[in-house]
Amino acid sequence: MEAKSLRVLVLVCSNRPGALGPTVGEWLVGALAPRAAELGVELVPVALGDLGLPFLDEEEHPAAGVYQHEHTRRWSAMADAADGFVVVTPEYNSGMPATLKNALDYLYREWAWKPIGFVSYGNTSAGTRAVQHAKQVATTLRLVPLGSTVAIRLSEVAENGHVRPTPSLVRAAHGVMDELVRVAHALRPLRERERPGTVPGPLAGSYARRLAPDDAPEVTVLQRCCWVDEALANDTLAVRALHESPKEVRGWLATWHATGLWRDGRLLGMARARRSGTDWHVGRLCVAPDLRGQGLGRWLLRTAESAAEPDCSQAVLFTGARSTRNIALYESEGYQTMPQVDADGTARLVKNLAL
Repeated sequence: MEAKSLRVLVLVCSNRPGALGPTVGEWLVGALAPRAAELGVELVPVALGDLGLPFLDEEEHPAAGVYQHEHTRRWSAMADAADGFVVVTPEYNSGMPATLKNALDYLYREWAWKPIGFVSYGNTSAGTRAVQHAKQVATTLRLVPLGSTVAIRLSEVAENGHVRPTPSLVRAAHGVMDELVRVAHALRPLRERERPGTVPGPLAGSYARRLAPDDAPEVTVLQRCCWVDEALANDTLAVRALHESPKEVRGWLATWHATGLWRDGRLLGMARARRSGTDWHVGRLCVAPDLRGQGLGRWLLRTAESAAEPDCSQAVLFTGARSTRNIALYESEGYQTMPQVDADGTARLVKNLAL
């Protein structure tokens, strides 16, 4: 199974003319690039000075997520799409630079449950007091600071405006990346709960959202767990859901309206639907075997039906002709089994959506 890739913003904070920040940021991205490729991480360098953020000028509180200015909307989209952050910061008067504080203050929801690592540089304290200052703000925003850091004492590693890539610095940078990836994956379920469009599910702590192509690994695993029973009941292994690769699943996730039910990062069940003429086709309804009998399939079926376009006259679904438990569920929800059975042993069921 493939893992979901991570997008990490490398935030270079200093915009003072002649500052060493861009040089440190360039060194860091170069040092991390090989390890990031191994870990499936996309590194995106961002100079805060290039964002064009004036001192916070939004009328609404950032927690409201109502942004009037284009510069805020751009910054929101960048931060929202990220799974984690690495901050490259100097120390100004024992604290973080105003550029970093201002960039953090602009947003709220976009930061939640994402790891943040720090690469500091300076003289006496190697910038570490700036990091301690920034961590107070970061934790308030529900960012999760890493334990691993890189602290660069300029008198020891700076040479003619450049950073000497000592082995210890590279090891420290790799340590930040390794920890960031572990924490980002561990926090993914919490980030999922914050995504727009999620709705409460039928089980305590569960939630539902539309599935996307990046969910292909989880969907592939769920399908293979669920359709074993179908294969046994119908005495055939010619069940497409058992054999689809993650790449094939990714393909149909891009075109079907698919809903997934999640809890604690686990995909509990799903259903997909799409229009075909005036019919609303429902399919791939499945629930993890250990959670059957709790009404999840019925809830997913109704959710898939509720997404039908207004002029669709009937819902149509297919299942194995010997899948008696499935057929009983569908008939209890108002479906009628058509008398004919397809040559491959598939039964067709129809429900009038106008009733």
